Amino acid sequence: MPLRLHSDTPAVPLAGAEEKLPDSAVSALGLVVVTILLLSFGLTMLYSASFTTSGISFFKKQLIWIFAGLSCGAALFAVGYQRICRCRGLLLLLCWGLLVAALFFDSVNGARRWIRFSLPMLGDISIQPSELTKIAVCLFVAGYCTYFSRFFSRLRHANGLIPLCFYIIVTCGLIWAGKDMGTCLLVLATAGTIMVAGGLYMRYALLGAAVAIAYFAWQIMVNPERLSRVMIIFDPARDQLGEGYQLIRSLMALGSGGWLGLGFGKSRLKTSYLPEQHTDFILAVVGEELGLVTIWLVILLYLLWGFFAVRIAIGARSKLGMLLAFGLAMAIQLQATINLAVISGSAPTKGMPAPFISYGGSNVISSLIAVALLLSVAMETLRPGYSDAFLESVRNKFRRKKQ
Repeated sequence: MPLRLHSDTPAVPLAGAEEKLPDSAVSALGLVVVTILLLSFGLTMLYSASFTTSGISFFKKQLIWIFAGLSCGAALFAVGYQRICRCRGLLLLLCWGLLVAALFFDSVNGARRWIRFSLPMLGDISIQPSELTKIAVCLFVAGYCTYFSRFFSRLRHANGLIPLCFYIIVTCGLIWAGKDMGTCLLVLATAGTIMVAGGLYMRYALLGAAVAIAYFAWQIMVNPERLSRVMIIFDPARDQLGEGYQLIRSLMALGSGGWLGLGFGKSRLKTSYLPEQHTDFILAVVGEELGLVTIWLVILLYLLWGFFAVRIAIGARSKLGMLLAFGLAMAIQLQATINLAVISGSAPTKGMPAPFISYGGSNVISSLIAVALLLSVAMETLRPGYSDAFLESVRNKFRRKKQ
């Protein structure tokens, strides 16, 4: 049998694939159900968190963003993750261009993460390129580790580890230029997870993690603003009207809600007291209105989402599908963890929305694209070549119409 250097090698023996087909179907169904629950809960809480200050404008916009995300996800699912991954380099370059373009727009709280424009009927629109970059990085690193699996752990090879690290560092550098440290860490952790799952030598993984931790620690120490943001989590009361303001209000919201909350729509801190109550800190409103029990249920839903995503990865028919699914699961789970850590004062305040729940077009679209790609991996396991059959049927319909 000839040696294929650029093949999508099986992640599990094909002889046992039939036994794993039911698992993939159950995991895909579970992922869809949990996603619907998170989206529905997010819309409900968005209505409550923003109604007193903005009416239903955010609610209506979020519905449009969800529809856009579902449309994009359906299109990508039909094309299939394998075809999409062939364009991984182009997608990463496109994200680089968007990250550079964001640097030329006006800053918000000192950060340049958004591209702003206006559309009829929708008004002002903001796109955060770093949200879409997470998906592009998962596709790129998963494809690189699959197609160059024999070489990517070698340092000096043309398709080795150094070229891959170059692409990741450039991506993180552009995100860092927009002052988005949280997403930069998330991208590095996601890329590292995919590389380790792809067979990276552990000594290189540990060395890379040590270098990244040392660099970020140094950046925090030499920057008074970042250092103050880190130190404030230990004593937020020392700067109640400055760095500690948002954290104190978030902790007050969580504390006042108790076990069962004050009741839906009865939050007091969402009315001009808690900044970003409909985006990054929406779970603080959840804690105030519905209590700690509901926060635990949200955490359970995120854990179930990750469980089903990992099951899809383990049961994937191909190595590419396995690595991509692991990366997407890591990206969503880590983002949810960071958001929960921020609102509870366990991590410095960062602009990290809760996946599927927080308001924001880029957040919900990228999250639904991740779901679509995971479902594509599961469907490819259940019915290999499903996208080929679907696209061929579409072509045949167009041919008949022309005739």
